[in-house]
Amino acid sequence: MSQIPGIEVLRYTAFSADPEGGNPAGVVLDASGLDDAAMLAVAAELGYSESAFLTGREEAGGEETPGGAGASGGAGASGAREYTIRYFSPKAEVPFCGHATVATALALAERDGPGDLVFGTRAGTVPVTVTREGGELRATLTSVEPDVADIAPDDLAEALAALDWPAADLDPALPPRIAFAGARHLVLAAATRERLADLRYDFARLEALMHRLDLTTLQLVWRAAPAVFHVRDPFPVGGVVEDPATGAAAAAFGAYLRAEGLVPDTALLTLHQGEDMGRPGTLTVELRAGDARVRVSGTGTRIGD
Repeated sequence: MSQIPGIEVLRYTAFSADPEGGNPAGVVLDASGLDDAAMLAVAAELGYSESAFLTGREEAGGEETPGGAGASGGAGASGAREYTIRYFSPKAEVPFCGHATVATALALAERDGPGDLVFGTRAGTVPVTVTREGGELRATLTSVEPDVADIAPDDLAEALAALDWPAADLDPALPPRIAFAGARHLVLAAATRERLADLRYDFARLEALMHRLDLTTLQLVWRAAPAVFHVRDPFPVGGVVEDPATGAAAAAFGAYLRAEGLVPDTALLTLHQGEDMGRPGTLTVELRAGDARVRVSGTGTRIGD
């Protein structure tokens, strides 16, 4: 637990059971009294890629009430506890963040017990289920409706120039696309693991392009096996060089693979992220035939002060 200007801030890492792995996030379980500037200040002082703030909870009848560190969220018709959540990077608010959602769900599960949660985000409604498996808590989020679109050739050329990636270093089997599952991500596939490992990009140039295209991260991937990928996510628009484990991008990538016919309609995928940063994490992506939404799951743990 941390105290930042009188605000109770919890710190969790998502997608790893090791506090030194995965992606850390700040979690404020009662942000009902904070305005935008205060939430941004907390996120900036923490310095994590994103932090999550519960600004209220939904009662069974749909009425929103202030959140509280000692009170459970209201239960909807399904019995799920329902909350309103917002996400801030050190530089700006973002519409959705997967790892901070997982971190918040785990914090709530430790306080109130495992079960079903529903988060109202700027991107839409995101259900999360937390279970206990072998002594560990595991959270599974269900994305909003995804979408996959082409990227203009000039924009692709600019992205590659900012990364200093020759076009010949791309894997032609995984074409560049912009994928959305709560936030927009440019998917670029490296032909080799060595290409993915060598990430030295022009921060300002890539940030400018991402602002113009309304991108949250670049999802850089390398396919190690039919259902196993290594991924990296530059995040200059959030004020950090790289995001260690990116649930929103994982959901978007699952939607991309299905839309391009690169995996079966029903598939279970494993994404390894953070290894090149010294913060290894594992994200599990599930696709279900007949259900457009994508499920992303992982473990997590509290980070000590």
